[in-house]
Amino acid sequence: MDIKKGVEEGLEFTPRFDANGLIPVIAQDCQTGEVLMIAYMNREALDQTIRTGHAVYYSRSRRQLWRKGQESGHIQKVEQILVDCDQDALLLKVRVSAGQCHTGHYSCFYRAVDQGDRAKLTVVSQKVFDPGKAYNRPGS
Repeated sequence: MDIKKGVEEGLEFTPRFDANGLIPVIAQDCQTGEVLMIAYMNREALDQTIRTGHAVYYSRSRRQLWRKGQESGHIQKVEQILVDCDQDALLLKVRVSAGQCHTGHYSCFYRAVDQGDRAKLTVVSQKVFDPGKAYNRPGS
């Protein structure tokens, strides 16, 4: 089997990280199918996610690992990790107990391009928690 076919159709997990050592990851609610967020993982974040069963990501702005929910308590329990055909993107099917966006929305995808004015956004979902309370907890 040639290398490309092995990556695309083989059964060996060989994630392809980019030049910065990162792979994009989509988190999806395993019960509703709603896309919650997109983030990145480096090898260490992926290994910790597999080992612990809880989502761990790599923050490009802070240049460090972050455990989803370590401040807010809104963790992502990983039910399944799917890989795309050429193994350069991941989809985490996760179980969550609360909103996932730091803005207070259930999903980070809470706005849509306005059909009448494509230069504007329309809010399509309401906040489900107060981010001021979630991110200012004692011990956070």
